[in-house]
Amino acid sequence: MPKTSARLLSLLSLLQARRDWPGALLAERLDVSPRTVRRDVDRLRELGYPIVTFKGPDGGYRLDAGSELPPLLFDDEQAVALAVALQIATTTGVGIQEAAARALTTVRQVMPARLRRRIDTLQVTAVERPEARPYPQVGSGVFMALSAAVHAREVLRFDYTPVPPPGAGEAREAGETGGHGGTADGGRAGPAPRRAEPHHLVTWGGRWYLVAWDLDREDWRTFRADRITPRTPTGPRFTPRDVPGGEVATFVANRFRGVDGSGDWPCRGEVILDLPAAEVSRYTPDGVVEALGPDRCRLVMGSWSWPGLAASLGRFDAGIEVVGPAELRDAFAHLARRYAAAATPSRG
Repeated sequence: MPKTSARLLSLLSLLQARRDWPGALLAERLDVSPRTVRRDVDRLRELGYPIVTFKGPDGGYRLDAGSELPPLLFDDEQAVALAVALQIATTTGVGIQEAAARALTTVRQVMPARLRRRIDTLQVTAVERPEARPYPQVGSGVFMALSAAVHAREVLRFDYTPVPPPGAGEAREAGETGGHGGTADGGRAGPAPRRAEPHHLVTWGGRWYLVAWDLDREDWRTFRADRITPRTPTGPRFTPRDVPGGEVATFVANRFRGVDGSGDWPCRGEVILDLPAAEVSRYTPDGVVEALGPDRCRLVMGSWSWPGLAASLGRFDAGIEVVGPAELRDAFAHLARRYAAAATPSRG
């Protein structure tokens, strides 16, 4: 029979895993007698855990929600997971850094000395992706409002700050395209609030996005959460729709890649590079590489635009032969003229 402390932790973990536990089943899972289960339940109640007893043929126990937070019990793996999660909270894009630091301090104080020493040795440095400027964070109030609307399946009313077009001080973000190539806000902004059915709140590249069905545009949109200002009250409840492709991860990935529902790039070309296939394969996880010799290979890859594809292929700094299509060849010519102009010394 395991020690009492270990058995109590196992019992608590089981009670948290499902709503109702028949007493006989708990005894079987813990390899103890029903009487021992009753004594252990009483010990957990003394510690502050609101465990209620339900009657019936399979009478047993249920862990209810309490008004106060009882002492926390963590096994080693849970302690490590919690410490890591709280330390990397700075990269979530939500303004909860200070709250996460306080939570880690609070949790550490109630842990046994053995677990406290273990998480003290766990020092994680969260390094965010370098950007031209730091990403705006989502306020915790906005984050909770969006999450609540998604969970309740209620129409969300909100004001939205549109993304500036390319050349207006902010680069185009592939993840903010709509169903027909517009910006996530449909390219229009006005005083009237937006109305959308919120389906998923997702994170991508350090930013949070709301995947929603835009009721005014009658199309799917991905809205940047840091640009959303929710309005109250929310609208009526709605029946969830199926995200294109069936999976939100695939849908969001395709939007960021600038592709349609087929999952393919809108621009795909084929070239021959004067480089070994093994070297090219290291830098083209989305491309198809075929060896044509020790220092020559065929590469097929895609992008959201022909100039973008040509520029991506030019990074290999090797001889390039365009197999097709003609749009890719034209894109290389376009970039050649632009680069030539950039290389000319300015007279001013």
